[in-house]
Amino acid sequence: MYAAVVAAGFAVGTPAAMADEIVVSAAASLTNAFKDVAKQFEAKHPGTKVLTSFGASDVVLQQIVNGAPADVFASADEKAMDKAVAQKAVDPATRKDFARNGVVLIVPTDSKLGLHDVKDLKRADVKRVTYGNPASVPVGRYTEASLKQVGMWQAVQPKAVLAQNVRQALDYVARGEVEAGFVFGTDAAIMPDKVKVVQALPAPKPVLYPIAVVARKGVSPHAGEFVKFVLSPQGQEILAHYGFKKP
Repeated sequence: MYAAVVAAGFAVGTPAAMADEIVVSAAASLTNAFKDVAKQFEAKHPGTKVLTSFGASDVVLQQIVNGAPADVFASADEKAMDKAVAQKAVDPATRKDFARNGVVLIVPTDSKLGLHDVKDLKRADVKRVTYGNPASVPVGRYTEASLKQVGMWQAVQPKAVLAQNVRQALDYVARGEVEAGFVFGTDAAIMPDKVKVVQALPAPKPVLYPIAVVARKGVSPHAGEFVKFVLSPQGQEILAHYGFKKP
């Protein structure tokens, strides 16, 4: 399964990166954008190679804590980065918010259910709703907070199909394995032929993405440069192309 491959990323035990390599471990929702960012960074820094690994933010962080040779960590929410700081996995002085997103309710493009609002998920013909596991996936935490705000959390929970990361939730909807799901707006945008957005959810707090240099011995000397590139006008332009907004 594609999502499983994405979630696995660079497993613990991967050989340490060479001096001219940067290992960037990031949230699954950044997959397309960061692959492009990496390509453009390499073009500006001849001889430097960016290796990317993607998965649920909490899972990626745990890999770093367990010794995965990452140089940069980019999370899909502040909570995962707060954990990284608390566990001394990143240098807090390098932490910056670099993008903003939003959570949307999506259905398969060929859905005949006529769902128009999150409250339609109460209907009996809606049996399966997917979203990221709130215990380890930022989009799941944002979804929970938004649904609680509109009084729908208790109604949706019994129908939950928990995903290991946001791309897995997207795949479930795209394949028609569930009637509806919650993903980031940027994820819905990469499959316009397979999923359609029903509604953007209200956010109790901004959906912000932080980035930081990993705190480990032998961290790439180019790690800080990569963070600066993400924050630069060129980096922000690439992110905007994939639907991310400025923080």
